[in-house]
Amino acid sequence: MLIKEFHKDVLTASGETMRIFITHPSIPNHPHAKFPGVVVFSEIYQVTGPVARFARQIAGQGYICAAPSSFHGFEGPEPLAYDGPGTDRGNELKVTKSVASYDEDATLAIDLLLSLPTINGSIGATGMCLGGHLAFRCAMDARVTSAVCYFATDIHSHSLGAGKQDNSLQRVTAGDLGHAEVAMIFGKLDNHVPADGRDLIRKSLHEAGVVFSFYELAWSQHAFIRDESSKNRYDPAITKVCFEILLEQFGRTLKSDLGPFEANLKVEDIC
Repeated sequence: MLIKEFHKDVLTASGETMRIFITHPSIPNHPHAKFPGVVVFSEIYQVTGPVARFARQIAGQGYICAAPSSFHGFEGPEPLAYDGPGTDRGNELKVTKSVASYDEDATLAIDLLLSLPTINGSIGATGMCLGGHLAFRCAMDARVTSAVCYFATDIHSHSLGAGKQDNSLQRVTAGDLGHAEVAMIFGKLDNHVPADGRDLIRKSLHEAGVVFSFYELAWSQHAFIRDESSKNRYDPAITKVCFEILLEQFGRTLKSDLGPFEANLKVEDIC
């Protein structure tokens, strides 16, 4: 499936603008097609090459992807570098930005998706590392029916945001995930979310009656789907398996409406 890419700058409650990168599927013979939307949350480095490629892969399967730049107000929309200073800055901002601001970002991204004339009304969420946690929280919005969370950090330690005000597991216990299906994907060798942390997350989901799948890959470390600057952790074969998990769940819980087929396709004579 073809894709188109563009961005929208939206106004936040604090008066700042947040850039949301849109990756949109395109089917030339179905100009009235409507697609599900997926909010794609990034790592602490914002929307980097690996995150953009991840969004393109999802969009190519028939989903409109919206990737917000999480650190608006602190940085521009450009990605931070995968190096020491970039990592330090991302980790600093991760706990400087408030949980309320993260939640507002999710709300604005969903609002933007639902404002598009090509949306079918179904919304999912996904993300990696910090973005895995943000996708987890995004699924607590009643408009989101499905989330696939890759090695979601800080859920077990309640350490997201300024002042460690993260209440993700408390919200699970309160029933805020009762309307959505969630898939949690971790590497068993992930030292960012150790075994006891993964056990706590799984136990909390189970006791709250959430519909969820929980995957722990035997030889995988943290950030194993990142195909750039992974510090030798990138595993293409396992990444492919995990992408199939995402497609299976989204395929069941989010549906496309292609509209009527139109045969009169004009092909432009361009290089």
